[in-house]
Amino acid sequence: QVQLVESGGRLVQAGGSLRLSCAASGRTFSRYTIGWFRQAPGKEREFVAAITWGGGRTYYGDSVKGRFSISRDNAKNTVYLQMNSLKPEDTAVYYCAADTNVLVVTTENEYNYWGQGTQVTVSS
Repeated sequence: QVQLVESGGRLVQAGGSLRLSCAASGRTFSRYTIGWFRQAPGKEREFVAAITWGGGRTYYGDSVKGRFSISRDNAKNTVYLQMNSLKPEDTAVYYCAADTNVLVVTTENEYNYWGQGTQVTVSS
């Protein structure tokens, strides 16, 4: 089992950058695929990015490709989401999620472990 805590969300101006962190407990963190999702008010939760347990593969949602980058440091039990060129439409609560044996990284039902979320607000 793993517990996740997100941090790094705040108010930022359009065009700016933020780095979110997802810190995990558990000695087997390196075996988990980690995904980032976001949910804006009145909208469904949306896939943002994911990274496989070994870090060898990364995946991105179409709306963030070329602007966001996901990485992990298994020694620190932490996954990062670097967000550049932020836009007002990136405003949302960002959640990290984890599980082993994730077959479809873009599907939230594949993940059984979720953090509490961190708010990102991008002003125009």
